[in-house]
Amino acid sequence: QVQLVESGGGSVQAGGSLRLSCVASGLTSEYYAIGWFRLAPGKEREGVSCSSARDGRKDYADSVKGRFTISRDDAKNTVYLQMNSLKPEDTAIYYCAADPNLCDVVRAFGVSFVLSRGEAYWGRGTQVTVSS
Repeated sequence: QVQLVESGGGSVQAGGSLRLSCVASGLTSEYYAIGWFRLAPGKEREGVSCSSARDGRKDYADSVKGRFTISRDDAKNTVYLQMNSLKPEDTAIYYCAADPNLCDVVRAFGVSFVLSRGEAYWGRGTQVTVSS
């Protein structure tokens, strides 16, 4: 049974940092693209960052470029999201997801397609709250 478990969320002031972790079990992460997504109140789920296993490519949403860094330790089946210079608009529930072609699918068809296709594995999320 595949399980993704996020951790590392919390409450910080603007300008602060958090490091999220996504630990995968039941799959071998080196064969999966793993991404981070977020859901803010009143908004649709959006892609934040994605790490491709196949070619090492890393994608970032424009809103987080230069502030967030995705990394992975496949020996630990873990993907991280280092978040620096946090802003109140980063407040959301952060989810990780895994699929062999996740990054390619998000780039080509968007997050809604990933959700509707229903093939990716998702974690339950971790809350990040940034106060001004």
